Amino acid sequence: MKKTGMILEGGGQRGIFTSGVLDYLMGQKLAVPYVIGVSAGACNAVDYVSGQILRTKECMLDAQLDYELYGVRTMLKTKYFMNMDLIFDQFPNHDYPFDFKAYVKSPTRCLLTTTNCLTGRAEFIEEYRDQKRMMAACRASSSLPFVSPMVEVDGIPMLDGGVADSVPIRKAIADGFDYNIVILTRGKGYYKKESSSSTEKLAKIYYRRYPKLARALKMRNHIYNQQMDLIQRLEAQGRVFVIRPEIPCVSRTERDLEKLEDFYWHGFAVGEKVYPALKEWMAQREECVSRKRLLVH
Repeated sequence: MKKTGMILEGGGQRGIFTSGVLDYLMGQKLAVPYVIGVSAGACNAVDYVSGQILRTKECMLDAQLDYELYGVRTMLKTKYFMNMDLIFDQFPNHDYPFDFKAYVKSPTRCLLTTTNCLTGRAEFIEEYRDQKRMMAACRASSSLPFVSPMVEVDGIPMLDGGVADSVPIRKAIADGFDYNIVILTRGKGYYKKESSSSTEKLAKIYYRRYPKLARALKMRNHIYNQQMDLIQRLEAQGRVFVIRPEIPCVSRTERDLEKLEDFYWHGFAVGEKVYPALKEWMAQREECVSRKRLLVH
């Protein structure tokens, strides 16, 4: 459908739910012309655009049978919570090859959301020529504050896209996509608690050289809750189709492989469950667009 976009929320290990949903939708050959991914959603986004069913699951879940991807031992070894070199270099180039050629050939636009540490604002990066730059954007989008290093993209230090724009619905609308599929990694009715004063103080100290980033961290939860309110209104208007978990969610840093496997298959099952309604919703949106064109002409 020409004017339907897709927005993929992050959430660390909760992104395995999105992987399950997308693997089902890819199996049904459902394609949209525009997708925005944030953090773990960025990793899901590029695999969706390249059409690689199961790849995100393999990188997020199956790889943990052979590698220490994150945790205390990873911090002792790499000084950071997640082994980013493994995930964004060794995996796409060797262990779990990323099909960049298929990604480039896809007609789907793919935007990877990062937070510019200098401005505290979201950056939406598109890249179809340089795989290294694209993976750098994915890496930046997935680099959590405090526990991950900043990643330079085009000489600009960047971090997790969820800091500035967790669910970039306004960006999709601004780009001309009035109707959007939104895949969330939290259950219905979830809102974030306001950031604590201790977190705000830590951000000011830790990122004293980046005051606008510290402010973005302070405002993050408030902006997220505003986005949830907006999505709720748009859902009532039929302008978004929301797909979300229907069971208790795993944590951002879940390590129990059985729980992660179950959450993946829950995503797959939810994708299968909502698919008929999604197809109907998309058909109705196409009819609306067609009517508007007739009125214009």
